[in-house]
Amino acid sequence: MMGAMPFRCAVASEERSETMAGTASTVRSFLLVEHPGPWGEDALRDARMPPGIGPELRERTAATRTKVLLIRRPSGASKATAGVRVFAAYAHHAEPWLETAVLDDLAGVHDLDLETLAEGRSLGLARHADPVLAVCTHGRHDACCAERGRPVAAGLAEAFPDETWECSHIGGDRFAGNVLVLPHGLYYGRLEPDTARGMARLLAAGEVDLDHLRGRSGLATPLQAAEAALRRHVDERRLDSVRFVSRHVSDGHTDAVFDVRGRRYAVTVTTTRGEDVQQLTCRALRHNPVMHHEVHEIRALP
Repeated sequence: MMGAMPFRCAVASEERSETMAGTASTVRSFLLVEHPGPWGEDALRDARMPPGIGPELRERTAATRTKVLLIRRPSGASKATAGVRVFAAYAHHAEPWLETAVLDDLAGVHDLDLETLAEGRSLGLARHADPVLAVCTHGRHDACCAERGRPVAAGLAEAFPDETWECSHIGGDRFAGNVLVLPHGLYYGRLEPDTARGMARLLAAGEVDLDHLRGRSGLATPLQAAEAALRRHVDERRLDSVRFVSRHVSDGHTDAVFDVRGRRYAVTVTTTRGEDVQQLTCRALRHNPVMHHEVHEIRALP
């Protein structure tokens, strides 16, 4: 008799029709460091890096609220340069930027000023005009990331080889396959190879794929949900046409104002913690509630 199928958080999330809007990690400063792996369960703790580098990065990124991702080219892709490729990104909701360099070796990360990056200031690296498409394939962290992420990375690399990287854990395992687009901080989820390529083609045309958008990491999660709902309301998919203006938060209610091509809109969002608890990742040891963002009202301002 066949045993029961193993639990998969991405399948469970789809079965309960969980919405993705408002689920991106809230972070602005990113540091991507090339390391072919293996990454282990916790990349900065377990990856085989020279002594001291992982702990130092953990300490510095915690202090600056910078997200460090280890990256590598998808399986079978050739390495374009010697040395260690790094990307520094600041995912400001209105003025994002991306820089890059090739270090001689991993020890060079000691010289990267993460405090400056966290303040949104340049590290003095070369500006990088093309986006980075970082696909989470961190299977030791969560099985869904490998099972769903690796085909997405391979499929994206066929059409966008220069932009595509595999990366360590970005958050939201249950929405795999997950892709982070830098410098914009756009999180996309439930992608397959064909839909990932479609997302990247829209991005190249300056548009957002609303069907798979989880949110913009430079905004708080209620604002992510508000932006997605507003974009659908006014049918606006151009990447830079919706700008966050202001918000007021009180007792779980967020009143936000956005500008859409010169016209302002007010969006009201209520955030609640679900009463039922769920196993949110494949490796979770306990169940947790799911946060819900409900958009109540969208209205044009005079």
